[in-house]
Amino acid sequence: MGGIDLANVPLDRDYLMPAGAGVSSEKASAILSQFDRKRRAAAIAVPTADAQVKARLRLLGEPITLFGEGPGDRRDRLRELLTLQAEGAEGEDGERDIRMGDAQEGDSDEGDDQEEFYTTGTDDLLQARKDIARYSLPRAKDRVAYQKEEATISLKTHVNHRKGIKERLQGFDLHGSQIAAERPVGIVRFSPNGEYIAAGNWAGGIKLLDVPNLEEKKFYRGHADRVTGVSWLPGATLPGSNISSSSMNFASGGGGGDVKLWSLDNNAPLATLCGHTERVCRIEFHPSGRYLASASEDTSWRLWDVTTGQELLVQEGHAKEVYAVSFNTDGSLLASVGLDSIGRIWDIRTGRVIYVMESHIKPIYAVDWSVDGYRVLTGSGDGFAKCWDIRATRETNNIGANTGGVTDLRWFKGTDGPASGKALQRDEDGTLIPKKAGTFFVSCGFDKSVNIFSADDWALCKSLKGHSGNVLSTDVTNDGKWICSSGHDRTVKLWARDDQEGI
Repeated sequence: MGGIDLANVPLDRDYLMPAGAGVSSEKASAILSQFDRKRRAAAIAVPTADAQVKARLRLLGEPITLFGEGPGDRRDRLRELLTLQAEGAEGEDGERDIRMGDAQEGDSDEGDDQEEFYTTGTDDLLQARKDIARYSLPRAKDRVAYQKEEATISLKTHVNHRKGIKERLQGFDLHGSQIAAERPVGIVRFSPNGEYIAAGNWAGGIKLLDVPNLEEKKFYRGHADRVTGVSWLPGATLPGSNISSSSMNFASGGGGGDVKLWSLDNNAPLATLCGHTERVCRIEFHPSGRYLASASEDTSWRLWDVTTGQELLVQEGHAKEVYAVSFNTDGSLLASVGLDSIGRIWDIRTGRVIYVMESHIKPIYAVDWSVDGYRVLTGSGDGFAKCWDIRATRETNNIGANTGGVTDLRWFKGTDGPASGKALQRDEDGTLIPKKAGTFFVSCGFDKSVNIFSADDWALCKSLKGHSGNVLSTDVTNDGKWICSSGHDRTVKLWARDDQEGI
């Protein structure tokens, strides 16, 4: 290269290639070298987590931070150092030496993928993965068969069906309101039968309110700080269920990093699941009812066996706090979202990330699956709810849900979807009737409102106003009769149609 030390060539911001007689060949070579360096730098694997960036700098013998340097600057500095290191490893013929070749061996060519590592799991985790696979595979088969039959329904029938549901959703209005705590109410969740609301507040307590009167039936205290996660055991409170009121019916997560299991009868927790080192945010039971997932500010989500109280899995992967988790209807996949603005889809049977949801520009506070088993909704502080198609591995819809930020969202699960075990209904003529499950979702946020959106054209069906502060949580019953919400104004509110017949 004419004896020029390319590593010391100053960057030239003029990217116009000179042409014509009298142009310096040294300058042209420097410009070409700059393009080549940028290309090589873009291909180098650089960690996204700031702690990993510092660890890599320490290995290189470089300062882990410079005066006034932020995480982004530090990552750029590491990339530049690795680029220079890569250039120094080239031979005279321009080929990489063996050490650089080894660094690129593997299945992936993406930087973040090269940072993945695996540890040996326990025998209990292996058994749990097998149990989850045996649970999910037949349900996935039934769901696909259901959807094949559903695909035979004409488009006109679907359009008319959705139109009728949207009209009924417009009839929702405030039914009742109750001051439920002395501090904000951070989480509300309906019981499976829709007759109770578990409302967790920032003082560490949980109130069990009845529907529709919102009268307090029970008060539970076990968390030292705010309760931000509540999940009901699948099947609990349902008619014909073998789950008694004295056995485990729901779980809660909150300050202190603990998950507590509760019965309806006892004020004291039946068990406490310990392991998280920071506050537990949202939690959710696996559809089988045997396992529970918890998201935490310690940047991990964990999987628990609730029958033994054993921690089966500590899953890392998010760069910041994990705020919410959600299982799909088959129980094979879990979605996790957090304050790093990233969502991840995990195959619980293998432990692998199968899809990364990237496009939110602020922290993600909410996630929920559709009953179809392959679509996911996420809600973020950027004010948008996004729908992701896991089969197509892409974002399909971007809905402006709540101005100022989305704090919670729930997809209407219904009682007639593929997970219900019921076949599609037929009218008097024998024509298939589309399901109601999955036809709408509700969201809430910093605009002090609860919004109802169609899951067909994603149009706003109704905006429910009544809270005097930010709304922190919302939920909808499986029969579509009731919507509840809670927030900074310390109230739990109940919304319904005048006829209380739902959709």
